Amino acid sequence: MTRNVGTLDRMMRLMLGLALIAAPFVSGFAIFAATWATVLSVVFGAVMLLVALTRSCPVYTLLGLRSCKL
Repeated sequence: MTRNVGTLDRMMRLMLGLALIAAPFVSGFAIFAATWATVLSVVFGAVMLLVALTRSCPVYTLLGLRSCKL
C-alpha cells in the first residue's frame, strides 16, 4: 500500500475517529438511542483510525489524490 495521507490529514482523521467511536457512549445525544446510529458511528470511527494508522486511504488512491509529500 502506498502512503498517500499526510501528517495533518492523519492527525485530523485520528481525532475524528476517536470522537466518532466515543460519541455514542459519552455524548448523550438522542440519535445514539438507535442501534444503527451507534454502529455506524463506531464503524466510521474505526475506518478513520485504520486510515490514520496505515497512512493509506483507498478513496485517495481511486481519485489519484495525495496529502503527503513525495
